[in-house]
Amino acid sequence: MAEYLASIFGTEKDKVNCSFYFKIGACRHGDRCSRLHNKPTFSQTILIQNIYRNPQNSAQTADGSHCAVSDVEMQEHYDEFFEEVFTEMEEKYGEVEEMNVCDNLGDHLVGNVYVKFRREEDAEKAVIDLNNRWFNGQPIHAELSPVTDFREACCRQYEMGECTRGGFCNFMHLKPISRELRRELYGRRRKKHRSRSRSRERRSRSRDRGRGGGGGGGGGGGGGGGGGPENVIEGGQEIVKDPDDSEPCHFYLLC
Repeated sequence: MAEYLASIFGTEKDKVNCSFYFKIGACRHGDRCSRLHNKPTFSQTILIQNIYRNPQNSAQTADGSHCAVSDVEMQEHYDEFFEEVFTEMEEKYGEVEEMNVCDNLGDHLVGNVYVKFRREEDAEKAVIDLNNRWFNGQPIHAELSPVTDFREACCRQYEMGECTRGGFCNFMHLKPISRELRRELYGRRRKKHRSRSRSRERRSRSRDRGRGGGGGGGGGGGGGGGGGPENVIEGGQEIVKDPDDSEPCHFYLLC
């Protein structure tokens, strides 16, 4: 009997434990699920919930109609997001084996980021620290995830362009990064120290394009001189700016 129960654990035949939570680390029923969500006490993988905001889903005009976002702009936006998060994870917590971002629309999967570290200790450290940080003005919610094999968690039909459930599929629809960025991030892991300069330059170029090339530098002057970084208030909390950036970086400390 024990062998049988072990063989069906986490499968659809298991009537006690939730197979979706076991495979994907998320379930559309949440805490109301009739089956158990066995949260791991140790894992290489962490889940950062709902952190990626797809501009295509949120770009609306004042009258509620959707703004057109080109495929090129979408990929640039996503690559910048991915590079920033990946670099932050490696520089602050430890070597990343794999990082994946969900492009699903269901509340339990939308914008989820899964980071698989090489060491379980690094994953634990990341969860503890990230739950005291903010990203883009929102508090971060991170937890250890049971997912270690993303092949089991992914929608195979989506990978073949044949998923009929669209964004509300309960298996992961993983958003790919550009080949260039993949080579850059995963090819540089042998180096001990990684610079964030490329990410900053890319964000700076993106901001310059958004300003239309920029009108002469008149504005930058006044407050730039002087002391340390200003703090900003987000949600009643004091958030520290990155002293190396001219604008607040995306990751914030919760003071």
